[in-house]
Amino acid sequence: MASKGRTVTFSDRLRYSFDKSMAAGPIALIGWLALVSLTLILVAAIVLALTGIQPEGGDKLSFPEALWQSMMRALDAGTVGGDEGWSFRLVMFLVTVAGVFIVSSLIGVLTSGLESKMEEMRKGRSFVIEQDHTLILGWSSAIFTIISELAVANANQKKPRIVVMADKDKVEMEEEIRSKVGALGRTQVICRNGSPIDLYDLDIVNPHEAKSIIILSPEVDDPDAQVIKSILALTNNPNRRQEPYHIVAVIRDPKNMEAAQLVGRDEAQLVQANDLIARITVQTCRQSGMSVVYTELLDFDGDEIYFQEEPALVGKSFGEALLAYEEAAVLGLQRRDGRVQVNPPMDARIEAGDKVIAIAADDDEVKLSGTPMEIDETLMREGQAMPATSERTLILGWNRRGCLIINELDAYVPADSTITVVAEITEAEAEITRLCGSLNNQSVEFRVGDTTDRRTLDAIEIPDYQHVIVLGYTDTLGAQEADARTLITLLHLRQIEEGSGKSLSIVSEMLDVRNRELAQVTQADDFIVSDKLISLLLAQVSENKDLNAVFSDLFDSAGSEIYLKPAQDYVALGQACNFYTVVEAARLRGEAAIGYRQTIHAQNPAKQYGVVVNPKKSDKVSFTGQDRIIVVAES
Repeated sequence: MASKGRTVTFSDRLRYSFDKSMAAGPIALIGWLALVSLTLILVAAIVLALTGIQPEGGDKLSFPEALWQSMMRALDAGTVGGDEGWSFRLVMFLVTVAGVFIVSSLIGVLTSGLESKMEEMRKGRSFVIEQDHTLILGWSSAIFTIISELAVANANQKKPRIVVMADKDKVEMEEEIRSKVGALGRTQVICRNGSPIDLYDLDIVNPHEAKSIIILSPEVDDPDAQVIKSILALTNNPNRRQEPYHIVAVIRDPKNMEAAQLVGRDEAQLVQANDLIARITVQTCRQSGMSVVYTELLDFDGDEIYFQEEPALVGKSFGEALLAYEEAAVLGLQRRDGRVQVNPPMDARIEAGDKVIAIAADDDEVKLSGTPMEIDETLMREGQAMPATSERTLILGWNRRGCLIINELDAYVPADSTITVVAEITEAEAEITRLCGSLNNQSVEFRVGDTTDRRTLDAIEIPDYQHVIVLGYTDTLGAQEADARTLITLLHLRQIEEGSGKSLSIVSEMLDVRNRELAQVTQADDFIVSDKLISLLLAQVSENKDLNAVFSDLFDSAGSEIYLKPAQDYVALGQACNFYTVVEAARLRGEAAIGYRQTIHAQNPAKQYGVVVNPKKSDKVSFTGQDRIIVVAES
């Protein structure tokens, strides 16, 4: 038998209604205080008007005057001090006492409301009304480089805005950005607290009006899942805009790329971080100075890659376009259907609607040369192909990119090459064993050892290896500890190099760009600062999504890549020649020359470690036997 419920009385209904109104916040409280104040003033005015109570020696008060006198006593307690006549004083005293409580309560409510509003603003939950802003979703160490680069890229914009939303305290985000990025010029950074996978939170940062959206890989156990959810929250938002979004996102694990592409479709440009760093490491370990070249192309401080439609070149060949610019280095074409061709055949014709892909200091520098080019054919040389010989590569340390590096290296080395891996992580041996079955040109040997121990390094006979790669233990150690171990290993390698009298080709992976400066004393050939390179690429692609196809082609072992080749294979050594001559010599070999490296400055950061990308073609330079020409070529 059901029990009988409680009988709801009129008093219960009044109390319930009052509770609901009080729960509405400060506005409701102020309304109740105003109602009580008005009632008090009206009652006092009616009493004065009906009873005829008046100040001693004064005239009888009319109702409006009584209303005014009551209101003044309720708001200002000091007014009652000038009243005369005990009857009048008593009524005004009661009004004043009640007014003191009401005004005090009002001040408390206002104070509490302001504090609540300030706390709400501190949490960063207010709507962002910006338009054409760059939106960054998530938080990681990469964000500081991205913001810094975007500030440089947007320096000529009228009101550049960067909006950041992460599941982190707003004030903490702002303080970290100020301390680690510094002055941003015209660029203003707006931070909001929220989850990048929550539809309601996303609406706060107004993604529908953003010109580009960067989704960072969070520092959690499964970062790709969070990135894919964020893409899904944007592309499948019921309130989404009709125009396609420009989303740039990082995917860590290659096996998650297919799912991310399925969700992002043509709206998301995906950067596969581990695969990208592995490819750069492989290309760099075989060519000293490559990391500097990529950094120069990826940051906004020097020269960048631009797309320029050039009607005057329609009908001409790609080879002719290479020599058409004085202050821009052409490296490819974008066809009118959007296809990107890096270093196409020299006889490829430029058609209407095609764009030239060129390296320049700014987009207004991609303009046809108005002066005739001067090519000194007497200084041009034809390089001789060297026979391929097997190579020995040494990997010290281990992380999840190790297998990717070995697999990528297999596409570059000649047959019968070998790789030796020395690391403390015994699980790496099982990973390498599984990988060996898919290798065509090299075999892999694994040794357990402490890479920071000099005795371990001495036992390996390091001078016998052509290439040395030092990987950080990033899977098991924090960034600073991993970099510290890498630095110790590099110091030992430096001593081994000095003792052997043989030059070692050393490429090292660093996580923190600040540690790269500390490691300069080791004089390693290249440092791959993985987080920085990924950050630079994200910033570039967020400004121009077509760049993703260009860099993907350059980093891929198939097709054309960037190479640093001996200068003597192109021009005579020890004689000054202009870069037009170098470009022509490279063109005859089916290559696009985009710069050079002078070994004399290889250890000088102020000289970009000797790397010069996009030199002015009429300027003359003299090369030595150790210098290199930077070209885009198939091999």
